[in-house]
This record gives sequence, structure tokens and C-alpha cells, in this order.
Amino acid sequence: MRLVFAGTPEVAVPALDALLASDRHEVVAVVTRPDAPAGRGRRLVASPVAERAEEAGIEVLKPARPRDEDFLARLREIAPDCCPVVAYGALLPKAALDIPAHGWVNLHFSLLPAWRGAAPVQHSILAGDEVTGASTFLIEEGLDSGPVYGVVTEEVRPTDTSGDLLTRLAFAGSGLLAATMDGIEDGSLKAVPQPADGVSLAPKISVEDARIDWSAPALRVDRVVRGCAPAPGAWTLFRGERLKVMSAPPAPDRAGLAPGEIAAAKNSVHVGTGSHAVELQWVQPQGKKPMKAADWARGVRIATGERLGEV
Repeated sequence: MRLVFAGTPEVAVPALDALLASDRHEVVAVVTRPDAPAGRGRRLVASPVAERAEEAGIEVLKPARPRDEDFLARLREIAPDCCPVVAYGALLPKAALDIPAHGWVNLHFSLLPAWRGAAPVQHSILAGDEVTGASTFLIEEGLDSGPVYGVVTEEVRPTDTSGDLLTRLAFAGSGLLAATMDGIEDGSLKAVPQPADGVSLAPKISVEDARIDWSAPALRVDRVVRGCAPAPGAWTLFRGERLKVMSAPPAPDRAGLAPGEIAAAKNSVHVGTGSHAVELQWVQPQGKKPMKAADWARGVRIATGERLGEV
């Protein structure tokens, strides 16, 4: 099939690579988000998908909006058979959905109908899922509601951050997306409607969602820290300033601390929660680089009874 691949961030690149490597399909163009400012100089930078496509010598389309008529006209000229999608980042209008004969097929990082939305991996960790995965489905106008072609499953490890899990899913899902294209092309694969039961939503995680509630149980604190890593990053307040918390696993043997209360020893830092403590391992003070929590605690000289989370 003639394919036009749509995607933007680094996590979409493995799927693009898998399709470029296929001897059954031809990726004739890529659709990605416009160049965006990045870094301290706020220079305009092309997306990772755009960079990979340019390396491969493929046409790159960067519409400000997918409904723009010049973009739709070019897509009609290219006449793709199918448009595989991974984390493109913009809503596709019906006018675009109708162009390829086999539609737009999305690789979504959950086992649909669970975790429909922008942040499925983060919500899977926040919810304490033991198993998640990736699904390929035919895009409709609803939110991740189209019929499913195939799935792969992936175990959620106890120490996984969203970044860890998303990286594994990106590679597992790339094979699934390539196999889905094969199945559509030879007619062996039919999309199956999603069940009405088991639907859950995964909206984007806000900075406020990433604020740690120290009155919650240690397990919940750990999930918030892992689920919000690397972005937007779990955080709390210390002496009125934000402190990013990058690693805080449960420490069930350490009890007797009030929620948010800090106990700093020479080589360890523990913080009380609504159950037992967590061990603060890595933090990032405002305006500084990440550091070991024990080094941070020595530098700020924690007072007895001092707490995180207080203004």
C-alpha cells in the first residue's frame, strides 16, 4: 500500500522506522506538527518524525491545521491507500479521514476501550494497572472509539515510569502497526467494534494533577511520581518553593512520620504519607539540576519536624 504516516514526537519514530523497513508498503509522505520553539534560545525545531522523514528523503507535510484546504488538496494528490498514525497531536477532520481508501489507522498505547485520550500510559500507572498494551484501530470522529484491528500486551513493572513504559510500548507497537498494515493490504484483518463496557478516559495530566498529596497512602504517592515522570513531573512545596520529586518508592519498614514530615539521615531521606513512609531518592529543586535527595537534604539542613507540601 501507499502510506502517508502521521506522527510528531520521538515515541512515533519506531513505528515510522518499521514501516520504512517494510518490503510490502511504501511510505510516500509524512504529516507532522509544525516546527515548534525549543531550548533556551526558543529556536524553531522540526519534530523528531519530520527529522527522520527528511533523513529518509520523504516529503514532509506540516499543516497548521489538518482542515487547511491546501493540505487536503495535497493529500488527495498523493492518494494514499492508508494513513497510519502515532501521536500526531491534532484532530483530523472528516474531510481528511475520507481521503485514504482504508482510512487512518491509529496506534494507541492502551488496551482499548481502556484509557481513551491523550495520556493513556500515565493513567495506566496512576491506576496501578499490572498489564497494559497497545492497540491499532480505525479512526472515527469520536475519541479513540473506532473498531480495533489488533493488540499487543505489556506488563507494567513495579518501578516503571511513564517514560520507561512508553518506550517499550513504542517498540512493541511498531511491529503491531506494521502487521496491521499487512493484514489490511491482504484482506486478512477486519476491525472489530470496541465493547461498550470497560471504557475509561485518559485526559492530559496537568501540572496540578502532578502535585503530591502527602496524606495519600505511600503506594499512591509512588504511582504519582512514576506516572508523571518524565512529564509534567511530580512536585511538592518546600519552604514555599517547588521541589520536583523524581523517585520516591514506598519504604514499608519506616513508620512514625506524619504526612509530609521529613526524616533525613546521612545517606537517606524518608517522608511520611497517609500510610508508611516513602524514601525520597532523587529530587530537583527549583532552578537547579536533579540531585540525590540525601545531598539536597544536607544542603538545605532539614529542621526536625519540617514538612514537604507546606507553603
